[in-house]
Order: sequence, then C-alpha cells, then structure tokens
Amino acid sequence: MRPLPSSASCLLLAALLLPGCATRSRDVQPAAADPAEFAAWSCVRIQDEIDSVQQRAADVAYAVDERAGNNIVALGVGVAIFWPALLAMRADGFDAEELARLKGRYEALRDAERRGHCEPVSPQLAPDRAAALPVAAGERLVYEERSGGHGVLREHSLRVLSLHRDEIEYAGASVPGAELATWKQDLAGNLWSTPNGALQWHRVLKRGLALGQVLAGEFLLAGEPLLRARVRGQVVAVGPQSVAGRSFDAAVVELFGDAIGAEGSTRLDGVIVVDRRSGVLLRLDLRSGMAPFSLQRRLARVEPAP
Repeated sequence: MRPLPSSASCLLLAALLLPGCATRSRDVQPAAADPAEFAAWSCVRIQDEIDSVQQRAADVAYAVDERAGNNIVALGVGVAIFWPALLAMRADGFDAEELARLKGRYEALRDAERRGHCEPVSPQLAPDRAAALPVAAGERLVYEERSGGHGVLREHSLRVLSLHRDEIEYAGASVPGAELATWKQDLAGNLWSTPNGALQWHRVLKRGLALGQVLAGEFLLAGEPLLRARVRGQVVAVGPQSVAGRSFDAAVVELFGDAIGAEGSTRLDGVIVVDRRSGVLLRLDLRSGMAPFSLQRRLARVEPAP
C-alpha cells in the first residue's frame, strides 16, 4: 500500500483543487462517549449495542473499500468484527467522523460492560430469542432449485445445526449426493460460508430491512475467486408471508449489477426474499448470461426435527 501523503502534500493537493488527503482509520481518534450513558442498561442491552456498533463500523469500512476499489475488507461472518481489520482502510469526511463516533461509543460500551461485571457473551442464541425465530435447531429447510432458465429442477436441503446470536449454522451438500458440509448465514441473511462450488452473498443484506432501503454487496462462487458479481438492491416490499406452511416477516429486495469472470462481464438482475427476523432465505431468482449467477432457489417445505 502506498504511504499516506504528508501534511505538505495535503496542502499542495488542496491548492490544486484535488480532494483532501484520506485518513487511515487507525489515526481516527475516538469521539469521546460517556460510559455513564449506559450505567442503567442491562448487560444484555449493552452487549447487543456493542454488536450493533461493530456491525455499523464494518459497514462503513466496506463502503470506503468499495469506493476505493481495493477489495481488501475481509471481516468475516457474524458480529465479531475485529477493529484491527479497519486499520488498512482510508476514510475521510463523513466516514472519518462516523468511525470516530463509533470508536468512541464502542470503547464507552466496553467500559460500561466492565463496570457492570457482565458475564462473557454466550455464542448461543438466548432461548427466548430462539423461540421467536421461524425455524428451530434440527429442522430441515428443503429448497427447490434450478440452474439457468431451463435447468433440471432438483431439491436442495439444509438442516439447522445451531442458532447463534450472530449466525445460523446448517449442514448441507453443494450438490445432491455430495458429502455434507457446514453452511453459515448471518441473521441479516447473508450467506458467508458454504462448500466449494456453492453460491454465496456478502453484505447484500442488513438487519431490520425497511421499505425503500438501498443496499450493496456481492455474490460469489465459493472456491472461484475470479467469479464475482457486484450488486445493488432496493427493498421493494415488506410484510407477513406464508411460505412452506410457516409465517415469515418477509423483505423483498430487487437486485441489479454486473457479474465478472475471467472472460469479461455481463449484466445481472433478480430478486432475493428473506425473513427479517432470522435472515432465512425464502426465495432467490438470479438472471445472468454467466451460468454460475443464473439460479432459482425457493423454499418448498420445512421438515420437523427428528
């Protein structure tokens, strides 16, 4: 990575009417927040807010990196965001101010957590929250799937292994008859971990999707680093929806973008529908001239735990 411009360089660039020099996120000083603000909060509320702050920081870092085109953000699945991963980011203007605010709030929350003698966060989803989700551990989600516009219809199933505070873990195969492997999605609905050859989507979705919300992220094929699709989307509908005999709080997101491979690029469009409480996929329709990004996947039924 090139070194940051010096102060003199910044002045010279400003004189030439170029944008101001970027600031590394490690150089962004926290905007002080008072831990007393959280003194009356329960440990559960404090820890939930820590999760939210970390996720917001990751979103800011991703937006900065997307504009810069560096493609160096790799913050992983779930809410356990590592602040050192932000150190390579360049942020200025509003992004720098937002990172400073989030840093300060994060540090104040951690201080409040220590003062409250809070127990370490359990990775497992609390029983009351798990009970509020439309799926349960041990159940099997069965999808009907078709590759391309006229591919053979086949079933694809994922068994729910565990419900975590930041993700759902499944067991499933990439193709019928293949060995079972672990799949992981966050509670927004982004699919982060799959066996090689399976489609994933990163940072396309956020928690609490609202009508009209604009989104951005990417689709990729696991094990194929040269195949990617940058997409943008907009939430066009939200509300109750009955699918496979279950009641879901659905969000419908229209997608459009470009699929990029070794031999060029092509347009991509489609729709993704997820449950807003759990992120469980209800429907995915992708259309593209690039075969890996032409797929239909729809939840057909939910089978009870054995």
